Amino acid sequence: MYDNFPVLDVHGHVSVPPSANVLVLRMMATNTAIGSPIGQSAAGPAQVTEEEFRAAARKHIEVLDERNIDVQVIGPRPFMNLGWMEEHLLPAWASYVNDMIHQQCGFFPERFLGAAQLPQNSAAGDTTHCLDELNRCVDEYGFVAAYVSPDPAGRRTTPGMHEPYWYPLYERAQELGIPLIVHGTNSLDPRFRVVPHNYQLGFVTEQYLAGQFLAHGDVFERFPGLKVILCHCGGALDRFIATDTRHIAQKDLSNNLFYDTCAYDVHFLEAAIKQRGVAQLLFGTEAPGSGNAIRPETGRPSDDLVPVIDGFEFLSREDKIKIFHTNPATVIPALAKISR
Repeated sequence: MYDNFPVLDVHGHVSVPPSANVLVLRMMATNTAIGSPIGQSAAGPAQVTEEEFRAAARKHIEVLDERNIDVQVIGPRPFMNLGWMEEHLLPAWASYVNDMIHQQCGFFPERFLGAAQLPQNSAAGDTTHCLDELNRCVDEYGFVAAYVSPDPAGRRTTPGMHEPYWYPLYERAQELGIPLIVHGTNSLDPRFRVVPHNYQLGFVTEQYLAGQFLAHGDVFERFPGLKVILCHCGGALDRFIATDTRHIAQKDLSNNLFYDTCAYDVHFLEAAIKQRGVAQLLFGTEAPGSGNAIRPETGRPSDDLVPVIDGFEFLSREDKIKIFHTNPATVIPALAKISR
């Protein structure tokens, strides 16, 4: 809670036992799609029990409690999206991941809401191939959002997010009233190999490019009810002043385009909030995830962001409540219902 308001986190990822991912290794090794074992009487190819899944979810809850987070939207682990695998394997992998997300939400329905992984194929004619899984996750599982990667194949071959390729997905998300959460995945750029965990570079570049394409294109004119959340404050910040008409789109996107607060460097996060504006900021931490490095000045994990944002003196009490609670609950209304 923050000032008697539940803290709502829009950026979380499913927690599973490491052995649960053996299934995708077997699919890729045999080049054969394997059905999801979740909900079956047997433990399945990976021999993972429900209690092992439940134990991983409990540890996730402990992390949230330590960071004063009441409810979190959980989706796929983006670096495990594996959108470069053989296209006939993508639906089975997405289905299994979504079954694991739904299972974790079922273990702790008062703490988690689900966001779908989609079987994105960069080589497809458009995103129609994603709609069956999206519909399943919303209709059967009650998921409240869907993750999308701007370039799932990792080779910058996917059409930009302003292009018609994306329209079927945009239209259906608008009809369903759910936001799309834009998060980079892997990049297969060979230049990145010198950098450990180089998928993080893909996050920065692809999320920033997606924001630019959406802002300068006509997506929100075509789909005025569509809401998009860009992760990690949008990946990167603009270096031009807001009134620079040559470089900054002069549009009011306050009803359509949003950013989460998942940035751990205090200076970057402060600049992002000032540049993006409180009205378009949603609290997000990715905890547990890549923010487990300890801040030397506090001794706390870097993804413990409630005290960081609370410490920003340029924000009013009302601003902080908007970031922690009001804005997330407005963009994802189910958060308001579960947190009552």
